[in-house]
Amino acid sequence: TSPIWGYQRDLTKVNNPDGYSPQYVSNDFLVLLPAANNRYAMMDPNRCANVAGQFDGTTVLGTRPTGQACGSVYGTGYKTIKNGKESGQIYSSATFDVNDNFQLFGDALYSLEEVKYATGSGYTWWGTSSGWGRFYDQASGQYMNLQRVFAPEDIGGGGYRDIMNTDRNKAYQVTLGGRGTAGNWDYSLSFTRGEYKLTERNFVRWNDPINDYFEQRVLGPVLGTTSTGYNIYSPNWEAFYAPLPAGDFQSFTGYSYSESRTWQNLARAQVTNGSLFKLPGGDAGFAVVLEGGSEGWDYTPDPGLMDGSVWGTTAVSGAGHRSNYAVTTELRMPLLETLTVTGSGRYDAFKIGSNTVDKATYSVGIEFRPIESLLFRGKYGTAFRAPTLSDAFQGRSGYYANGSTDYYRCGQLGYDPANTTGCPYDSVSVFGTRSGNPDLEPITADVWNAGVVWAPINNLSLSVDYYNWKIKNEVDTLSSDQLLLAEYYCRNGQSNNTSASCQNVDDWITRDASGVLDEIYTPKMNVARQNLEALTASFKYVQDIGRFGSLQFSANYTDMLKRKLQPQPGDEFLDLLHDPYAMWVYDSYAKVRADGSIGWAKDNWTTTLYANYIGKTPNYMAYVGNGYDYVHSSGYKAGKWGSYTTYNLSVNYRAMENLTLSLMVNNVFNKMPDNQRYSFAGTSGQPYNNYLYNAYGRAIYVQAKYAFGVK
Repeated sequence: TSPIWGYQRDLTKVNNPDGYSPQYVSNDFLVLLPAANNRYAMMDPNRCANVAGQFDGTTVLGTRPTGQACGSVYGTGYKTIKNGKESGQIYSSATFDVNDNFQLFGDALYSLEEVKYATGSGYTWWGTSSGWGRFYDQASGQYMNLQRVFAPEDIGGGGYRDIMNTDRNKAYQVTLGGRGTAGNWDYSLSFTRGEYKLTERNFVRWNDPINDYFEQRVLGPVLGTTSTGYNIYSPNWEAFYAPLPAGDFQSFTGYSYSESRTWQNLARAQVTNGSLFKLPGGDAGFAVVLEGGSEGWDYTPDPGLMDGSVWGTTAVSGAGHRSNYAVTTELRMPLLETLTVTGSGRYDAFKIGSNTVDKATYSVGIEFRPIESLLFRGKYGTAFRAPTLSDAFQGRSGYYANGSTDYYRCGQLGYDPANTTGCPYDSVSVFGTRSGNPDLEPITADVWNAGVVWAPINNLSLSVDYYNWKIKNEVDTLSSDQLLLAEYYCRNGQSNNTSASCQNVDDWITRDASGVLDEIYTPKMNVARQNLEALTASFKYVQDIGRFGSLQFSANYTDMLKRKLQPQPGDEFLDLLHDPYAMWVYDSYAKVRADGSIGWAKDNWTTTLYANYIGKTPNYMAYVGNGYDYVHSSGYKAGKWGSYTTYNLSVNYRAMENLTLSLMVNNVFNKMPDNQRYSFAGTSGQPYNNYLYNAYGRAIYVQAKYAFGVK
């Protein structure tokens, strides 16, 4: 499929014209004054006339409360809002009957996928802050920073279409095994090998070439340095406010190539017996599954992303592997004709070097059918999931923890952690590093559900279920605030209820001889907890309409009753259903969602109309104001967006036993989330919640599916 560009949709081709703030142009040619609260300076004697042809002739002089700059309201459209994708798969399976009781089997899947996307003008720019921090302009006597965004005309050729990023994925999975019977026992043995490779070809700006280019073309020679060590220049403003000459863009840009790989080996043995012993309600069933294998992950970034050769982007490598094994047993017991109890247990173990992460889990399920048409069901159990390989083995990367509170030094001045207002160390910047953690514990959960199924007639069924999850030890990066708070408690001999231990404090906080924070280390940790409750309902009905075929009706409904998250131990639980700020930060889905379909089948034809419903969600203004009572100075109010429903249609025709032709239409009525613009700023190029909605519009697909080997 071809990519969808922002400029191909009215909603995303231009900065928001209907927002709560004016529709400002982007700052494509910008001079910042860092010593004057980052106000703008207009240094172009031609007032943007020489760059008026940029972004298809839409660049103009723009004015904001902070000053003037040259830019366009249409620059935002030069990014993809949907990736382009080409993919293919080959699947094959085979069996061989050795005798009446034993069969060999095998299957193989190979897939290729190429994804193309463009991040747009917002990520394709150059500025002086990276290489110089700031510079001193000799003529005006002011400190300055420059920002220069590259337009399609600077790139040349097809513009942004010529510098798209490409992800190439290759994957395969092969399974070989055998299965057979021995008396009442069924058994199977198999081995599976799978591997996934990703090659990322990303457009980059080369650090030294791009800085050298603009220093020579715009900044000019170094005329000296200030007393604080900043370079003094006399910039050529005519050169800064000008399109790039043909070919110059290519002199300081190119591509980086990074590779990652994951692999898995799994041996599996299964034994089942559907009639292990007799019970009043029928035969008891029993199963045992043994699994063992290994898995690994490695990520090798382009060397330029690690040694500083790439401007504005860095990456860190990582690699690791672990072995794993598991044992699962299940016993299904029909105690009565109306009552069945199922119990299962599982033991998992993952070994990373000399460290073993293991956990035993179990579940108990009950089914009670007082009459043939009515079923009550329930289940309680525990769950386990090992940390991801990247969480365990990701390499170290650096960052700055700006606005951190140095609780220990504030404490030395008499301030309590609950109130550090007025402390000179209340907001400091400290360099930090983060990485994966091979010592992570498993993510665990207690889960239970209960429900009822009613099928009064053969072609009608309704069900309602309640689900409850309590998840612990979710993985997240240790917050710098938690680590510094732990230091305060540990060094003052107080009870430490944070997610960092006193040993962590000793190992992960570095101070210089005078006590000033020098560096902190915040690895991945088991810190987060979630409590969730949900109610689901489903409906299915089939109606025979004689020679006209049959109609199928189905509907599914989900109401998330509770979703609370504790990001770090000691933090208050965040309400991801009613707190609009938390819902945006953690991409919480709508509280209520539903889907339904109506299908018509006759002979070789099948037609289905689908509906997807998203319930009310907080608007962006509620996120900005952290509440539904917030009123912006413009008069716009926080609130909720109404429900959102889209429709899809499919028509399938079985032309032959092994050939099916399909026509599919997504978003039949071309629905767009364009009623949300008022709660976004006039600088937004995507005025809707892109986690829940999209601006793709109607899409039509044609498919032919041929199955080889069908008789």
